[in-house]
Amino acid sequence: MINCRMTLSAGIVFLASMSASMAADHSMGFFVTSVGMGDGANLGGLEGADAHCDKLATAAGSTGRVWHAYLSTQEEGKRGVSARYRIGQGPWYNALGELIASDLDELHLNPNIIKRTAVDENGNRVKGVGDQPNEHDILTGSMADGMAYFPWDTDDHTCSNWTSSGEGSANVGHHDRHGGGNTSWNAAHGSRGCSQENLQSSGGAGLLYCFAID
Repeated sequence: MINCRMTLSAGIVFLASMSASMAADHSMGFFVTSVGMGDGANLGGLEGADAHCDKLATAAGSTGRVWHAYLSTQEEGKRGVSARYRIGQGPWYNALGELIASDLDELHLNPNIIKRTAVDENGNRVKGVGDQPNEHDILTGSMADGMAYFPWDTDDHTCSNWTSSGEGSANVGHHDRHGGGNTSWNAAHGSRGCSQENLQSSGGAGLLYCFAID
């Protein structure tokens, strides 16, 4: 009887430990891409950008998750797709297990996104202000609340919905929250153009924010 009780007690402790371990799973759900796609802001649209996120996450060892790039689009006559509603509900942790945001409200009001935490899929820091070259401009095409631009705003904020590497502009954020008098992680300013050279000239490399939506 004693042995049975001991075995039962040990089993309960084991299950409790397993449950706590599962509850504390901080699997990566957010990263800044370590590289762009190489053709400026021509990402092959949202589909191409999402595939880029998935490719990098898989190469870093992430499995079984669905990845979306934090990007908005624009449409004539109506609001386009908003980045805010492409990325799931959270919480999101970086590759080092640090909490970035618990939910969409925290992500857009007070996220833990700074140079130390906005790491790439391998947990490496992304170059920002003070580094050579500065690559802190992250493509978003979004307003500060994560929404797409209003349809009456006819300026190009998405490099023709992520298909242009020539004319146009894309709204970017600063992953390090520094530079240009604007500390927004997702809506700091517009790019000087859509080519790789244009993006580099203002402190970027065509990098993206990637979020696991599940």
